[in-house]
Amino acid sequence: MKPLPHDYEVTLTGASAGYATVSAAGLPDLTTAPPAEYEGPGDAWSPEHLLLAAVNACFLFTFRAVAKASHLEFVEVQADAAGRVDRTGGVTRFTDIVVRPTVTTPSGVDAAAVQRAIDKAASRCLVSSSLTTPVRVEATIRGSAAAA
Repeated sequence: MKPLPHDYEVTLTGASAGYATVSAAGLPDLTTAPPAEYEGPGDAWSPEHLLLAAVNACFLFTFRAVAKASHLEFVEVQADAAGRVDRTGGVTRFTDIVVRPTVTTPSGVDAAAVQRAIDKAASRCLVSSSLTTPVRVEATIRGSAAAA
């Protein structure tokens, strides 16, 4: 990792209605719009979906770093993220976020070591750590079904 602090910039371009474009130097543009729940078209990445994607991606990349530092092998991570938006304290906000990773490991890998890496990644993800909304991680660990 490069020394801190790290700075990031994103540009959003949009008219008085419809879609908007999110861009950043060196990255592909993303089309974004409000979700159907907020009278948007429902066919573009919404801010709500982007937040869940950021939490999910941060978990995966943090898990990779923890696994590498721990010399822990894994084959794949498939992670679903779900969030609930509700009104609480007079504010509409995410009230709950859960990440459900399924970690597939080569046969013979210690499931307890994988769980420790999952727990460490969950506590160290910078995106989740930056939110006031609690982020829960409910993991499933599977040994590889590949024949030896």
